[in-house]
Amino acid sequence: MVGYLLPHPPVLIPEIGRGEEKKCQATLDALGKIADEIAEYKPEVIVIISPHAPVFSDAFFLNDKPEIGGSLARWGVYGIEFRFKNNLEIVQDIAKMCSKEGLTVGFVSDKIQKRYGVSRDLDHGAMVPLYFVTKKYKEFELIHTSYCMLDDIKLYKYGMILRRAIEKHGKKGLIIASGDLSHKLSYDGPYGFAKEGPEFDRLLVELLQSSNTRALYDIDPELSEKAAECGFRSIKVLLGSFEGYSIESKVYSYEGPFGVGYCVAAFYQKGEESSSLFEEIVQKREERLKKIRENEDEYIRLARESLEYYVRHRRYLDHIPDYVTERMLRERAGVFVSIKKDGNLRGCIGTIFPTQENIAKEIIRNAVAAGFHDPRFEEVTEDELDSLVYDVDILSPPEKVNSKDQLDPKKYGVIVRKGTRQGLLLPDLEGVDTVEDQLKIACRKAGIDYESEDFEIERFTVERHK
Repeated sequence: MVGYLLPHPPVLIPEIGRGEEKKCQATLDALGKIADEIAEYKPEVIVIISPHAPVFSDAFFLNDKPEIGGSLARWGVYGIEFRFKNNLEIVQDIAKMCSKEGLTVGFVSDKIQKRYGVSRDLDHGAMVPLYFVTKKYKEFELIHTSYCMLDDIKLYKYGMILRRAIEKHGKKGLIIASGDLSHKLSYDGPYGFAKEGPEFDRLLVELLQSSNTRALYDIDPELSEKAAECGFRSIKVLLGSFEGYSIESKVYSYEGPFGVGYCVAAFYQKGEESSSLFEEIVQKREERLKKIRENEDEYIRLARESLEYYVRHRRYLDHIPDYVTERMLRERAGVFVSIKKDGNLRGCIGTIFPTQENIAKEIIRNAVAAGFHDPRFEEVTEDELDSLVYDVDILSPPEKVNSKDQLDPKKYGVIVRKGTRQGLLLPDLEGVDTVEDQLKIACRKAGIDYESEDFEIERFTVERHK
């Protein structure tokens, strides 16, 4: 098995870049070398894992069109089109194997396309790498898929299934993990700067240069989230296809000329591995969650136990645990409870003003609300409980703001009001770096037009427990 990590900025394509692509010359040279390698390898089936294909929270998108195509028309380039035959027998076997392993595959029907505005056509995450591959080699069938927002174990398992399905049909396969690294490498880039951006890219590239792919699973999920990357999950699916074998990884190039990290890397199968990486990933996840549980304070513990009790008994916790502090029983405050799963938001509900007789009961109610009543997510299920991580924010009473100069998105949360419409945003959120960003998001949540409507602003601070 052979695999590649390939970036996908449309600017790399000369017909789109119109000279700007020359700022990525190292990437272009590396892509040319990879295309030569693929032409020499002669795969019969190429699987491309794209972050810009439909991405579901709990299911792996798998394209089931008999012929998969796309074009560069959205970038004003006409006459360049892509058409590939899909291997539907392999696609169906992937779906069957996923079902047996407890994973879900999401096909996109014509009805779903129209209803949700998603497409089965090739996205730029697939077309950009394939543009360079097909310059040298075209004799392959294409499997078009994406990752989903599930945990590392399920991403890895999906990679194992991709390989198993290809080998079942006796095909020579190759997997491309499409993805860029951090989108926050510079202040003048389109996504701004975060110190975690260069840190994440440096760490990932160093691990690939040393073929230490196992250590990729030691990277803090919070670091990759703050780096705003889109390729890490693609890599994790790819690595699953090498289960049972050691991997030699090679970095052909890395650069970030537009404030986004582009890495071209190859993964080659070597001898059989003495220990299972899959089992190691499972163990690391258990150890990480155990450490989090051991370091929970009273606020986090109460939020977790409240939701766990409700999931199992379908009623609110009917007693106050003895570890709850005197302050939690005496004081009243608005409380927000946030739930994350594998670094991704799983639910967040809160109250601006207290609705219960004390902070403890406010936490109990809002923890259940975050798990069951956030309209963005399905209800939390019992088999998820062991993988959930909680934050609890205790809000100060809001105070009116007369000038935007009194705001600071790192220090203060905001509440915007216009008549009966109201929107709230907590402070110190990833990606919310300016007052304008903060107010625009809060207004959007309230249904207020930031540009044309007047609105009142209040600010508040939070005491954050995590």
